[in-house]
Amino acid sequence: MQKKSYQFSSKEVAYYFDADFSFLEKLTDKNNTIIITDENVFNSQKKKFAGWKTIVIKAGEEFKKQSTVDLIIQQLISHGADRKTFVIGVGGGVVTDITGYAASVYMRGVKFGFAPTSVLAMVDASIGGKNGVDVGVYKNLVGLIKQPEFLLYDFSLLRSLPKEEWVNGFAEIIKHAAIKDARLFNELEKNKLSFYQKDKTALAKLIRKNVMIKSGVVQKDEFEKGDRKLLNFGHTLGHAIENLYQLPHGHAISIGMVAACLLSEQFANFKETGRIVDVLKKYGLPTFAEIDSKKVFQVLKMDKKKELSSMNYILLKKIGTAFIKPIPIDELEELVKSITMSR
Repeated sequence: MQKKSYQFSSKEVAYYFDADFSFLEKLTDKNNTIIITDENVFNSQKKKFAGWKTIVIKAGEEFKKQSTVDLIIQQLISHGADRKTFVIGVGGGVVTDITGYAASVYMRGVKFGFAPTSVLAMVDASIGGKNGVDVGVYKNLVGLIKQPEFLLYDFSLLRSLPKEEWVNGFAEIIKHAAIKDARLFNELEKNKLSFYQKDKTALAKLIRKNVMIKSGVVQKDEFEKGDRKLLNFGHTLGHAIENLYQLPHGHAISIGMVAACLLSEQFANFKETGRIVDVLKKYGLPTFAEIDSKKVFQVLKMDKKKELSSMNYILLKKIGTAFIKPIPIDELEELVKSITMSR
């Protein structure tokens, strides 16, 4: 096991890499800890949950909403949870997002940690302190930024992950490479998904590299005033179509990244769209979807990256170098229409 810590504004967060799930007992008092997980993870990892107090929620993005938080709070009350109770989210991105949010508002805040069980949660969702829920088709519209006490990485939890969830997670890995690490992008070009699924050492190294990329960005800009916005590459259009068309997060972000590449061609003379498309396809991700641009734009207008009459869109100068481009909303509407109809 390897430990690394990152200092954020409110606390130091410990990351335990290549740890066993049982190590949780050394991090928290089992008698005063409640685990929140979903039905899929609970059913596939029942032995690991033996002896722990658990709250099991329904699986899926459609349950990442306020009513689920209300159910969690009712169960926390039933368990007798108080301000000294520790909460641990064990699951994918939906579980970690909703656990952090519920723990942050219960009794005005109790401590929490995460044991991510999906590639997506390990490299992205559990990192950085963003916690919240969706409101209808609007992604993560309600929430707050609060850091967990720790993240525990038990890579054996990925064994039961279906292939589609591996594919889902690699969208965020490709995103990190596209905006911050050209060498990592080259590595992804050379390999394929099955390589990382079979080679535990390569997978552990890849996940840790992505954790370092995102944590380093968040450490410098925790509350998204500048550089952290770059992590939203592909997410502006991606979030708009994800819930509207009930797409997996990674699929929606993949389509959003290609759209951002096309905008980058117009605004920054970006010449590597083909490489991005080829890598996304190589890892099983879609690069285009038939969408209703008017409906999509109505959702996109409520994106949190909108400031007054402009949207802060994340574009690429070249692979490994991203930048923020404010685009007037009226102009963006026409651009979205053109790029969604031209492919």
